[in-house]
Amino acid sequence: MPSSTTPDGWLYEHTPDDAARFVLGTVGVDPLVCVGANPSTARPLMLDPTAARVARRALLMNRDSWIMLNLYPQRATDPAGVHAQADRALMAQNETHIAALLESRRVSLLAAWGELITTRDYLPAVLARIARIAADASCEWMSIGPPLKGGHPRHPSQARYDMDLEPFDMDRYVRGL
Repeated sequence: MPSSTTPDGWLYEHTPDDAARFVLGTVGVDPLVCVGANPSTARPLMLDPTAARVARRALLMNRDSWIMLNLYPQRATDPAGVHAQADRALMAQNETHIAALLESRRVSLLAAWGELITTRDYLPAVLARIARIAADASCEWMSIGPPLKGGHPRHPSQARYDMDLEPFDMDRYVRGL
């Protein structure tokens, strides 16, 4: 839910207790839309290192904005702190927010979860549902440079800014998980 205290020019959709975040970013017409594993501490005007790297990459790419989405919306500074069992209601809320964001625009999505997708058994199935939402919205997927050795897309914190975005075959990736 957007907060009435969200600063102008920002997107910030989260649970009332702020324990989960669905959307964070800036308002624009040509955003870099990044999909990570789970949100950490970032909020409008107070970016964590990952969100700061996404914002910087968007600026370097001459994008007028950036948006951060995640496979699972629970805030956790350590992936080990993410729910061991998926909260289905929270997942459904996340998917609703993602679908609403994507239905109004056709964008390329930056796959950016690294090997974090392997930290919870439910994340591949979550990704498959989000990939279906993105396909229904005619979105394409990109990664920062080539995939890692395990085939996973690189996390922004593990990528140099001079690495180009490359097409990422999400259908093949999901089939291989």
